[in-house]
Amino acid sequence: MQKQTVRQLARARAREARSKVVQEQAKRERRLAKWGEAVAVALAERDAVVSDCEQRAGRALRSLIEEEGLSTQEALVWCGGGTLAGREVYRLIRGVADQDEGGTSGEDRGEESREGAPASAGPAESMSR
Repeated sequence: MQKQTVRQLARARAREARSKVVQEQAKRERRLAKWGEAVAVALAERDAVVSDCEQRAGRALRSLIEEEGLSTQEALVWCGGGTLAGREVYRLIRGVADQDEGGTSGEDRGEESREGAPASAGPAESMSR
């Protein structure tokens, strides 16, 4: 064989090998992107569910404290005692207050209208009861 033919064959084999490597890398990148997307979607769904549950818990706590006149400690007892800390109560109620300030009405959150009810104190004021 001539040197030129040997070189051409070697180049062709190298191109084939590179092509296979590039194809395998592209397949792997598609798999990685698919799994990465699945993780991101699952975490976003989890965060949405957690946020919804925390909003509901915050509204219920706010009702215990503001509407029923319980102290934070009394509300904690009614919530199962050891499952919730005082700091968590404040955080949950603050989350509801922040949501309320965002312009969401009670009807939008599935709550009944409170016409004629006295104005509620803010979370910090009502916690001191």
